[in-house]
Amino acid sequence: MRPFESENLILCQLADPEFLALERIWEPLILPRAFELVHFGMPVSHYYFLENGIASMVATSPEGRKAEIGVLGRDGMSPPALTVDAERFSFDVMMQIGGHGHRVEAGALTGFLAERPAIRRLLSRSLHTFFKQVANTALSNAVHKIDVRLAKWILMCHDRLEGEEIEITHEYMATMLGVRRSSVTDALHVLEGEHLIYSTRGLVVIRNRTSLEAFAADAYNVPGITGRDWPRTGRHHLAMVRPPAQRRQASAFPA
Repeated sequence: MRPFESENLILCQLADPEFLALERIWEPLILPRAFELVHFGMPVSHYYFLENGIASMVATSPEGRKAEIGVLGRDGMSPPALTVDAERFSFDVMMQIGGHGHRVEAGALTGFLAERPAIRRLLSRSLHTFFKQVANTALSNAVHKIDVRLAKWILMCHDRLEGEEIEITHEYMATMLGVRRSSVTDALHVLEGEHLIYSTRGLVVIRNRTSLEAFAADAYNVPGITGRDWPRTGRHHLAMVRPPAQRRQASAFPA
């Protein structure tokens, strides 16, 4: 019997013998914000299976400008790969929101996958889904306004986290979306005005997930983007959530 049930969408699909075999070669670890999973131009030393938290795949221009090209979390393996041979990687991958998970040394994972074609197929499907996300991000950057792009990005974060709160600064959101900080502030005001989120310094709280999805529309409701159909073992998302100050006030006056 498994010692625990995983939230990771690859791990939760493994048969018990495969899961237990992988458990023998992985290392559980806390993944704090800014933890570097892969550095640009370096071989991949470890692969990560996140249970919670969000990693960003970030591209950097020759002038040093950065933008997120993909969001990684419990939906797959980080960095996404079909082959796990130690090759130099073309992007930075780092934790943008802290969490926890497991990592496997690249050589050990190669040996683990050698005689397990079923798991290779899982990785292949996960990689294909990630490429669809990257393609959709490029399209969204071209055709959607910043407030819609931000709504999509918040929903994608929410899919990979526990609870309704996302600890992220305006500056970091601006970097991830490749826009000015003032543009993010304006977009947050739009979403707050629609009563979709509550935003304060370093924190975004989702107040109405259903309406936020409607606002993001076709920017989010796309296979490979939406997490609506993912398994959510033990997760409970509220349709309407009050801002933190209101929740704290309510807890001081029990019914």
